[in-house]
Amino acid sequence: MEETQRPCKRVVDSQTEQTYLMRPNYLNCYGNLFGGQLMGWIDEIASIVAMRHCEADITTAAIDNLNFKEGATVNDVVVLRGKITHVGRTSMEVRVDTYVESRHGIRKVINRAYVVMVAVDEHHHPIPVPGLIVESENDRAEWEGGEKRYQLRKQRRREGF
Repeated sequence: MEETQRPCKRVVDSQTEQTYLMRPNYLNCYGNLFGGQLMGWIDEIASIVAMRHCEADITTAAIDNLNFKEGATVNDVVVLRGKITHVGRTSMEVRVDTYVESRHGIRKVINRAYVVMVAVDEHHHPIPVPGLIVESENDRAEWEGGEKRYQLRKQRRREGF
């Protein structure tokens, strides 16, 4: 049986950005953004990016390389930006960068995460996703990094991690 060619989409077709004003209910007991709150926002942004890319339901398969660089405090403006970096047959890797934005619009990265999403049908079985058109050198570098991260995740599964 001949395999049909998958449609392809560009990185910019599914990019997503969300902005939050830090409120006291988002803070931990030290007055910084609660890590669990940020993880929830990251998962939400990654989900939207993945759904836009595959036009199907998705499920989170993995969150890796979640690095907390700095915190955010009350009244900070927090911006999350998500984009597809790599796709497999049924999975998509989404990079989510989190920034604190100054009153002058200058952004400082406070967190970076890579989230793996899998497209699923109504029975929660994996389904094929569109390919990814790599248009820029930055997109190409992200794709190559995604290949390496995919191989590392595969190796970890073989080793039982």
